[in-house]
Amino acid sequence: MYSKILLLLLVPALLSCSKSTVSTAISSIQANPLTPSQLEEIENFQTELNAFYSNPEESPLDPDKMEAFEKEGGHDFFEANPLFRIEADFKKKANAKYVGFETSTDRIAKYDFYGVAKFKLNGKKYSLNIYQSHRAREMEEYKDHLFLPFTDLTSGDTSYGGGRYVDLSIPNGNKILIDFNKAYNPYCAYSTKYSCPVPPRENRLDLEINAGVKYSSDTH
Repeated sequence: MYSKILLLLLVPALLSCSKSTVSTAISSIQANPLTPSQLEEIENFQTELNAFYSNPEESPLDPDKMEAFEKEGGHDFFEANPLFRIEADFKKKANAKYVGFETSTDRIAKYDFYGVAKFKLNGKKYSLNIYQSHRAREMEEYKDHLFLPFTDLTSGDTSYGGGRYVDLSIPNGNKILIDFNKAYNPYCAYSTKYSCPVPPRENRLDLEINAGVKYSSDTH
């Protein structure tokens, strides 16, 4: 699922598997522990992500980086954290607005500004714009897929400087589940041959999202 969706969002620019142990991080902020099924869901995400990147027929990794990736045991992940599995308030835009996303190349990616998710962490309110890909919505399998690109205070430090993505589904009501434990890197974190949507200014979070995929320039 992950690999197919990401392939829809990214196009070529030419025109840990020893996975991290999934465990609940200790925090000063109280949160309900992740349930066994939620932990399994995150573990499956990590396993699928590593398997996809290790498959030479699908992986966006350049061939000379594939061996090193496998030797390192795949991606490094933050510990699964219940604080970053968020049921946010969601308001759909009455009339979807076209957005031409800047990308890592000269390409403009076509999206609609679909709605806004709002939530609170550590007593502070946050808001994120949610988008829908024109390309994905035309396909029956992905017609309910929504796209959340973001940066946070880990970007350029323990996570990729160009931001990360989270896949979402169109909600039935006024709540939407955002699980940052399943945040992943754009292909551009691994190769310059791809054109990746750049998270907009509105989705720059003034907090550390210590969840999902980590990144080190030394190993990519």
